[in-house]
Amino acid sequence: MALITYLTRIQFDHGALALLAGELAALGLRRPLVVTDRGLVASGLVERLHAALPARGAAAVYDGTPENPTERAVWQALERYQAAACDGVIGFGGGSSMDLGKAVALLATHAPPLTQYMMAEGGVRRITAAVAPVVAIPTTAGTGSEVGRGAVIVLDDGRKLALISPHLIPRLAICDPSLTLGLPPRLSAATGLDALAHCIEAFLSPAINPPAEAIALDGAARISRHLERAVANGADAEARWNMMMAAMEGAMAFQKGLGAVHALSHPLGTLGLHHGTLNAVLLPAVLRFNAGHVGDKYTVLASRLGLRPGAALPEWIATLNARVGLPPSLGAMGVHDAVIPRIAAAALKDHCHATNPRPATAADYQRMLEESF
Repeated sequence: MALITYLTRIQFDHGALALLAGELAALGLRRPLVVTDRGLVASGLVERLHAALPARGAAAVYDGTPENPTERAVWQALERYQAAACDGVIGFGGGSSMDLGKAVALLATHAPPLTQYMMAEGGVRRITAAVAPVVAIPTTAGTGSEVGRGAVIVLDDGRKLALISPHLIPRLAICDPSLTLGLPPRLSAATGLDALAHCIEAFLSPAINPPAEAIALDGAARISRHLERAVANGADAEARWNMMMAAMEGAMAFQKGLGAVHALSHPLGTLGLHHGTLNAVLLPAVLRFNAGHVGDKYTVLASRLGLRPGAALPEWIATLNARVGLPPSLGAMGVHDAVIPRIAAAALKDHCHATNPRPATAADYQRMLEESF
């Protein structure tokens, strides 16, 4: 068992869920709200969570998390939180459940509206340490939201914006790779490419943060070695351990910033599309756009990924996407090219736009989108 204290307190290993009761007691949480989704209820994983709680009925449950968390779902979950007199949140699931849980914890202690806390609305300074305690327990290996300081929410006005604050970092992350055993191949692939996009974009971000870059490279290397194993065999415990570690490392690293992949995938996510799959499809075009603007970082990254000398990084990503069964293009995901101008304009306003290594214009974003169709 590894106890890691980096950004937050992290219990990491197969079987870590068994530590939940003691960790909740240490935090003083007596009646948390479990924010999850109906798929995890049906799978039996929420029942496993209940079995790890200090007592049956020690937590209330909100299981209505949508694939892309919405402002409407935040209010629904907050109503459940208040009705059950909860004192904290357990985000249990993928990034959507953890992000939704963070937003609930924020509004449990901060006055509405939610929009005023979005980074794009100058909300960083409005989020205080009064945020209710959040415990994050991932059941996929992708977003790394369990150690992230952000939460991305689709607002009622249609925008997909981010809450960003160090006060939103969960007080505790329980990373139990056994919760991902048996994850379907397509979801394993999509979440794995999400983690890889985090590692790559964080490494390439122009901000100066060598420790974050080292973490990003380690995460990328783990994904290169273990993603296809995890996709091929849902019961591969070693591969699942390494993929969960890599996903966590991706989020540790992207404290440094992300880039054009996420600037585009965030507004595309308002169409109801899976975030990790979008990142996978967009990554080759963005890598081509950034080529020549990152010094020797492509060479370093290619070496850590195990590419043969001279191999092109964007083409390697596209080939990896195909090998793990992800769609080859936005068109194959059902996106219509009529949305290109709107998405390109929205990308310019996304918080990840500013940390892309090569400054991008609306026309640049349009070309990247066209190349991804």
